[in-house]
Amino acid sequence: MKIVCILGSPHGVQGNTYRLTSHVLEGAVARGAAIELVHLDGSNVKPCLGCDSCHQTGNCPQKDKFPAIHQTIQDADGVILASPNYIFNVSAQMKTFMDRCSGIIHCLSFEGKYGLSVVTSGGGEDESIIEYMSRFLLVTGIRPVGGIHATMASFPDGKFSEQLIAQARDLGSHLVQYWEEGGTDPETEQALAAFRDRMRQLIIWRQQDWPYEYSYWQEHHGLSQ
Repeated sequence: MKIVCILGSPHGVQGNTYRLTSHVLEGAVARGAAIELVHLDGSNVKPCLGCDSCHQTGNCPQKDKFPAIHQTIQDADGVILASPNYIFNVSAQMKTFMDRCSGIIHCLSFEGKYGLSVVTSGGGEDESIIEYMSRFLLVTGIRPVGGIHATMASFPDGKFSEQLIAQARDLGSHLVQYWEEGGTDPETEQALAAFRDRMRQLIIWRQQDWPYEYSYWQEHHGLSQ
């Protein structure tokens, strides 16, 4: 299994978010996964311009690393999203990446992959961000298998507990196992089916405005009116 880790922390591999993520990666590697790290440093993915070009042509006019990151994810089997909690949301770097995925969401073009989320914060309230990131994974077509978070105020010496480290490693291993077994659960499948139908209706409605996405749906999702 190839897993792409999308790291949205401005601190990169020196930050708490990556420290927690590294233990998730350890669990995945121990089960045989290969890992590729993509660090969103604030310069390699520019903000969405809302120009509709991705919907119309499948391409973005901006010149940055997003197309390469997109292809890296397409070539992978799993995705890990890792972000600090900045004012009760993902980091600006992660949100910029998410916003650029509008066309991917319309086409659910990451379907068939599995993913999970990692969040760290200073003071907590991380669960809603895990839920948000899991929702993002799902609407791109990725089946989320869980998430893990850490509130650094609970670790005044900066060291994660052995229990948390074990949970992180187990989650990484679980991601690989889920992919190996083609795992599903009814709630995820129901949510994915509902969103797929929502996008199908949207693409039919906007087919004249968004010819690329309409053609994509015809080719990949068997779209017919």
